[in-house]
Amino acid sequence: MVFSPAAEDKQLLSSLFTKYEQHYQSGLTKLPAENKKSYEEIYQLRWDHIKEVFDNKELYTAPEAQQYLDALVEEIVKTNPLLQDRTFHCYFSRSGVPNASYIGEGMILFNMGLFRQLEDESQAAFVICHEIAHYFLQHSENSISKYVTTINSKAVQQELRKIKGSEYRKRAQLENLVKGITFNSRRHSRDHEAQADSMAVEFLHNTRFDITGATTALDLLDNIDADTLNTSACLERLFNAKAYPFQKRWIARQEGLLGGHAQLKEDDKPEDSLKTHPDCKLRVQLLAPLITRYKASGKSGFVVNKTEFEVLKANFQYEIVEYAYTSNNYTRSLYYTMVLLEKHPADPWLITQVGRILNSCYAAQKAHTLGRQVELPSPGFSSGYNLLLQFIQNLYLEEFSSISYHYLHQYSPQLSYYPDFKKEYITSSQLIKQ
Repeated sequence: MVFSPAAEDKQLLSSLFTKYEQHYQSGLTKLPAENKKSYEEIYQLRWDHIKEVFDNKELYTAPEAQQYLDALVEEIVKTNPLLQDRTFHCYFSRSGVPNASYIGEGMILFNMGLFRQLEDESQAAFVICHEIAHYFLQHSENSISKYVTTINSKAVQQELRKIKGSEYRKRAQLENLVKGITFNSRRHSRDHEAQADSMAVEFLHNTRFDITGATTALDLLDNIDADTLNTSACLERLFNAKAYPFQKRWIARQEGLLGGHAQLKEDDKPEDSLKTHPDCKLRVQLLAPLITRYKASGKSGFVVNKTEFEVLKANFQYEIVEYAYTSNNYTRSLYYTMVLLEKHPADPWLITQVGRILNSCYAAQKAHTLGRQVELPSPGFSSGYNLLLQFIQNLYLEEFSSISYHYLHQYSPQLSYYPDFKKEYITSSQLIKQ
């Protein structure tokens, strides 16, 4: 059976947006009177991020997936009296980034990019417990309060006035001042992460889930950014047609001011600070005594529905490909596609997706808009993904259509029954004539 992306429930998304917007507006009326303008500005930033989630159609609305996630959350809530009067809700995000987050207004996002890599429900339960802990401990709200209090303090305001009145190096002075007090609504401090881990274990140990899911989840997160794809070999294998052989120039790294990016240490091994989840080894060490104390027999890695867990994991691998593409990130979509093709080399949807992306790159390049749909090489990316980005940067306009056509042509006899494949194959055959 060929994969088909889940339909988006626009009515549900609209009603959820209205609900959370009302919650946000109601919260503004309860802010402290002192420094209220500063509070409103920060909460506006947080709401802008939530609005962005809805604008980007990030929430996954498939009913069966939401019912399963609700069941996981219910397993946690029903055994933790502290949570039973709390108002929060968990949603799957269509993002391929391996992360989860409490984003404010009682909303927890569990990214598909993380869920698809988990091994069992106990790990998923720990992730949920961790984000519930951020919500329960009000880490976001406390950070906002600390920032507003600090930035409006007499000492900081005096320093700001002094900088404003100085004649030289205003920018450098200002950067030094705010270095320790800047507020990021999307990141928790390392102290907050440790507190959330500990509280999550407290929540988790009350459930039927295996508490060791906490440490196995963190171990997994520690290596989750590692390359799993030999990009060079994969590109050559995919795009080495007899009538249009692979060219080494396509993946050559161009050095210098105008050519790609230079070799950096981070290309070989990301520093901990560049990881999606830093400090995981330390976090495991901090939790070890608590895990040992609470570890009990009779707990399970699966409590809700193992079959549904595996079905969602499999579907999410494809959904993140589609979401990256519809979000106009062609390079990320192509990378996810290539990773999946390693496991399913004959998959009709994945084969078609390769042609779809290359045809779209051709159209964007011709319209001089390709820069909006692809990412550029960066030391913050893995070396394998950077190589793919370099590949896209190295291609000429006509090469996008030629690679697409010759790649799809080899599958045309066996996939002629598939309408989406026929569409992309016909498109590529027309493009190479232009």
